[in-house]
Amino acid sequence: MKGLELLLLLLFLKDVSAQWNVWMPRDISAMTNSCVVIPCSFTYPSGIRPYRGVHGIWYFGHPYPQLFPPVVYKSRTDIVHESYKGRSRLLGDLTQKNCTLLIKNVGEELSGRYYFRADLGGANIYTFPDFTNLQILNQPNIDVPEEIVSDLSLDLTCYVPDNCPDMSPEIHWMYTDYLPDPVFTPDTVEESNTAVLSSTLTFTPKPMHNGQLLGCRVHYPNTTFVYERLISLDIKYAPRTVWVNVSQEVMEGSSVVLHCDVDSNPVPTITWYFGDKELMSETASNSSLHLDNLTPEEEGVYTCIGDNGYGNMNTSMYLAVNFPPREPWINESLTAVEGSSVALKCTSRGNPMPTLTWLKDGELVGTITAEEGSVLELHEITPQTDGVYRCLAENEHGRASSSLNITVEFAPILLDDSKCTIVREGVQCVCIASGNPEPSIEFHLPDLNITINNSNNRFNYYTHSDGYTSTAIIKLQDKGERGNNGDTAVHVHCSISNTYGSETIRLELQQEKKYMMAVIVGTIGGVAVIAFIIAAVRYVGHNNKKENGNPGQDVGSKVENPSMFYSAVKKDKQSLRKKVGDDSDYQSVGPIAGMERQELNYAALEFLHGRHREGGFRRADGDGSDYTEIKAK
Repeated sequence: MKGLELLLLLLFLKDVSAQWNVWMPRDISAMTNSCVVIPCSFTYPSGIRPYRGVHGIWYFGHPYPQLFPPVVYKSRTDIVHESYKGRSRLLGDLTQKNCTLLIKNVGEELSGRYYFRADLGGANIYTFPDFTNLQILNQPNIDVPEEIVSDLSLDLTCYVPDNCPDMSPEIHWMYTDYLPDPVFTPDTVEESNTAVLSSTLTFTPKPMHNGQLLGCRVHYPNTTFVYERLISLDIKYAPRTVWVNVSQEVMEGSSVVLHCDVDSNPVPTITWYFGDKELMSETASNSSLHLDNLTPEEEGVYTCIGDNGYGNMNTSMYLAVNFPPREPWINESLTAVEGSSVALKCTSRGNPMPTLTWLKDGELVGTITAEEGSVLELHEITPQTDGVYRCLAENEHGRASSSLNITVEFAPILLDDSKCTIVREGVQCVCIASGNPEPSIEFHLPDLNITINNSNNRFNYYTHSDGYTSTAIIKLQDKGERGNNGDTAVHVHCSISNTYGSETIRLELQQEKKYMMAVIVGTIGGVAVIAFIIAAVRYVGHNNKKENGNPGQDVGSKVENPSMFYSAVKKDKQSLRKKVGDDSDYQSVGPIAGMERQELNYAALEFLHGRHREGGFRRADGDGSDYTEIKAK
């Protein structure tokens, strides 16, 4: 079985070798002004006997003579296309089936397809469909990787064709002085009877090399032919710098623009963050973030992140928003008990941080602090602690304050103005107490074992309150109300009380100077009036006796001109009232303990409506005068 397969293979190869075939490189290249050798070999059927030798023709562009392609070379004659005159020459021996062609001083106009036609004489002419594509280069080729990444080793290879036997090229790299430790590796590659000379440059690129030029220079010794090719390095690298504004301060309500520049390749996607919140994103090498009408809530860290797929980098800045202090937060108004302690807390926001000051009724208390919070501690509270407390927050941009009220509750205190004084009606006792809650006041008469409060109106009990001060007043108008000890001493006790305590004290009696003067004047005036009345009565009686001779007649019926007598008494009484004054017009004096016992005497005349009785109120002497009776009530 294997022998049969081998036989079939030999027959196939023999058949192939007996057919029209040609071998030439599919592609070949040459530098301008140099030369190129196109290797070529062919076969023809073994049954054909060349007639008048073996000849060949090279065409340019087309393989069909009827299309009149340019003749590059023709072995039978020297007639060729003018473009190839003096340029083309057959290097091969056609009798040896070698059709290798040399073309010198090539130019770009000679680039294209080249076909070979075998001419064995007679009808044995065959144009091979295979061709060689000649490429004329004016600069060497540099093999550049599709992607060059920073910090990864890079190989760049420069290629130049070496298909001209008369000229051998040399390769040199240009602009490599700035490269870190470059390595150059020469090489020659031969394939399909064509040769390519190469030089490989190896180095590790950095971001700084991005955009820089590298060149490959080809020179043919002993000629002036020089060929160069330059490339720009496209180094891919992650963001290596991210620049943003420096941290800054702005005023509340103003506007600001934050800038971010990122150095990376390719262009990154720039994203702005405020804390963890994404604000904006765009693909660019720089980005600007506009912030308008800033508020304190927008103060904080702003971060710019650049990401281009090869890595990322970020930079942050702090934006401070200055604003005047906000209204401080403080305790609510409170009520405290005397002797206790309280702590007043105050906090306020502002930028810069405001100073906090505690004021009581406009006066500084505590210390001034420059912190977010201030605590004013009040120990052993007294009634004087009561008042309005204000926390004042200040910074360079303004001020704000908040107030609270502290109400102090305390046991009642008897004030110094509490006392008993002698007034015209008798004795007036005043009890004044201060306390919170408002104290209740009671009077106690120990001699009578009587308690007097607002439910007992017998003693003209009167109360009044003004803030934390309560006032109670009673008036003792006769001796029975003052006691039964038979002297002028007044024993009045005042009791004050509220939730936090009570106290009872005895009120001291104090003499009023003005009232003493009224007593003296009243006594003297009363005696004078009585004496005047007695004298007037005696005078009238004496006259009546003289006129009527009736001593038994009613004295009242004998008085002459009673209206004048009444007027005189009335005038004296008004004069007395003027000196004594109204009931409420009195002035406190010192106590009269130990003074001699005095009796208050009063005198008054009362004219009652007269009534007729027998022998009374009759006309006397016919003068039309009426008389009435004077009585002591």
